[in-house]
Amino acid sequence: MLDTAALDLAQLAHACQKPTTWVVQHVRDEVLHIDGSSGAGAAEWRFSSRTLLRARRIAHLEQAFDADPQLAALAADLMEEVRQLRQLLRQHGGNPR
Repeated sequence: MLDTAALDLAQLAHACQKPTTWVVQHVRDEVLHIDGSSGAGAAEWRFSSRTLLRARRIAHLEQAFDADPQLAALAADLMEEVRQLRQLLRQHGGNPR
């Protein structure tokens, strides 16, 4: 996974199989975040691979469970936190499921 802001708006939308309006709305709702060095206009926005994974997870949760975008974002945050905690546990000799 790359951690640089390499994807533009159209690429992120395509990767999530969503229209660009979906991405724009989620950025405006602060569910997805643009890279800090991106320009102000949507055409200048750049997204990291981490944002790509988050966007795909949110899109899946919205579709599979008819979830509100804010609820899907919260679930995505919790899923990522559990992943990070399991990784820390593994690093310290634990045995996560």
